[in-house]
Amino acid sequence: MYLVELYKLIEEGENSNVEFKRKFSSPLKIAKEMIAFANSKGGYILFGVDDDRRIIGVESEKGELELIKTAAQFYCEPEIEYSSEIICLKNVDVVVVLIKESNRKPHRIIFDDDTEQKKVYVRYNDKSILASKETINILKNSNNNSKPLKITVGKIEKALFEFLEEHDRITVKGFKKLVNISERRASRTLVNLVRADVIRHHYYDNIEFFTLA
Repeated sequence: MYLVELYKLIEEGENSNVEFKRKFSSPLKIAKEMIAFANSKGGYILFGVDDDRRIIGVESEKGELELIKTAAQFYCEPEIEYSSEIICLKNVDVVVVLIKESNRKPHRIIFDDDTEQKKVYVRYNDKSILASKETINILKNSNNNSKPLKITVGKIEKALFEFLEEHDRITVKGFKKLVNISERRASRTLVNLVRADVIRHHYYDNIEFFTLA
């Protein structure tokens, strides 16, 4: 990465593709960010940059790289692939980690004691958020090697389209109530229609909903 590119990333601040880390906190926290980027559109983690965009630098770039490697290998399932480089800015070192969108989604975080459920994270604006079961199902079927999709349009799908033409958006529970089906079937139907590019999946203000494409 050229210096001008790094300066631009810092100047634009944290967003859906960039995360700042003043220093390495813990493998779990770094794994969470790496997983969110891999499950989304990819992005950069900049170590040695504060949330207010101040360039702090890292104390030991080799130590940081080793800890990042540990996070990717032992706290992410499947393991996260990434690239890294050390760039000197203002006489201090910044570690730049690039995570590309994965073709092995969804990636999950592995906890030390393995007692907690392996959680899936995705990137939303400048945050890494917990993925819903609908999001996880969409991720599972978004890889290049996913099975071909077959859908049929019946009464419940037509009722959904008519509702969305008039009301703009619907939730899983709203769809369940609209056509009087189980929440599981409602979720599965919406996920398949997202995969078919018939509807769109959104997450805004802690609310997950669907709209016509």
